[in-house]
Amino acid sequence: MEEEITKLFKVRRTVLQMLRDRGYNIEESDLNMKREEFIQKFCKAPLNKVNKEALFFAANKGPNSADKIYVFFPEGPKVGVSVIKNDVAMKMGGDKVTRGIIIVPMPITGPAKSYLVEVNKILTIEVFEEAELVTNITDHKLINKYYVLDDQAKKELLTKYTVKDTQLPRILLSDPLARYYGLKRGQVVKIRRSDATSLDYYTYRYAV
Repeated sequence: MEEEITKLFKVRRTVLQMLRDRGYNIEESDLNMKREEFIQKFCKAPLNKVNKEALFFAANKGPNSADKIYVFFPEGPKVGVSVIKNDVAMKMGGDKVTRGIIIVPMPITGPAKSYLVEVNKILTIEVFEEAELVTNITDHKLINKYYVLDDQAKKELLTKYTVKDTQLPRILLSDPLARYYGLKRGQVVKIRRSDATSLDYYTYRYAV
């Protein structure tokens, strides 16, 4: 039980960091929450089990309260169509929230994957397994800093170098860092790298 608490404590912290890095408004008090505070807030007596339903949270991006994301932690172990349809998609649709993240303890079922493909024609729902989020991959000292360009910045970049976006080097949407930053097909990411002399330089990738 203690291992499960520690794992979910770390997963929640990584999700908060991930959304902060995507530009969402995340409270410092949430980012810096201690394990003891996590237990007091999210664990149910007498078994001291994490109440996953209570882990649900929403976040706004920048000053725009209409640009919101929901984060769900459904009870496991297997998450199927009914959970995604009734607990996630219906809530998002009813609240007019178009972007969501589901954190699951193990891979979702095959039918759930198929249903997700269909529902993602209307909404944007990402799925992460808990094991992917126990540690933050961007904390590694060898990981470069990523900046997702907005439409205007992308246009200025392409004009400056007189290239089409498809002529840029590519990054797959399945890439762990592309998933961390929530890249969508067609977006361009600016990557800050450091050479042997510790001088920064930038490269760009086109999401496919």
